[in-house]
Amino acid sequence: MLSTFLTVALKGADVPTIAEETLDATLRFERVDKHFANGTTALTGLELSIAPGEFVAVVGPSGCGKSTLLRLASGLDTASGGTVHAPADSVGYVFQDPTLLPWRTVLANVELPAELTGAPKAERRERALDALRLVGLEGFEKQLPGQLSGGMRMRVSLARALMARPSLFLLDEPFGALDELTRLRMQEELQRIYAETGFAALFITHSVTEAVFLAGRVVVMSARPGRITASFDVPFPHPRPAELRYDPEFGRIAGEVSAALRGGFQ
Repeated sequence: MLSTFLTVALKGADVPTIAEETLDATLRFERVDKHFANGTTALTGLELSIAPGEFVAVVGPSGCGKSTLLRLASGLDTASGGTVHAPADSVGYVFQDPTLLPWRTVLANVELPAELTGAPKAERRERALDALRLVGLEGFEKQLPGQLSGGMRMRVSLARALMARPSLFLLDEPFGALDELTRLRMQEELQRIYAETGFAALFITHSVTEAVFLAGRVVVMSARPGRITASFDVPFPHPRPAELRYDPEFGRIAGEVSAALRGGFQ
């Protein structure tokens, strides 16, 4: 169960509603429905495609099925109808809670996914050190999670997910519990990592400005049962400077996303 919170491997998964994608999309939902045993319909007829290397952010009202979308993409849950085309290799999953083991050092936490899959010690140590350098935590390898700030713990979580060398990152409001200043810094850190690695990403957030700052495309979900009601391209190249948030074009796009989001409540 613990490994589920670290890295989700889809290769070889025998799930009837998940198919390996061989065309031009890293992830694709085709007319996906999700019904729960209590009678709740979380998603209905949902269509969404993410190209290789594309960063897509999803915004929508609470309870619209955003987290369900991630669970279907990861293989942690299955669709009730339609098809989820998922990558054949591994998927990195980052939660709002970093889910670090408090008794393990930063380095040992990052190494854990490779340790669970039986990777040789020298290999997993090298990969973990590379991941920590990428997220800016070089020199903190021997620290325990309790000695770190909230932002640093989230960096450890990102480094741990990078251990899978994923083609697809799933991020479920990873900065939602952080204070505003730390959240802004982590947004800048994540888009820098994205620019360096080129993974595809599906990022869930309640913040329109966060979505527009990070993503190349922002999609809006309706109230439950969730479906995609609008999509907005964000043309700014990565990496993006912090000052972009004050750009008039940035403000225009954020305003249009907000208007579409308000329409989703109606």
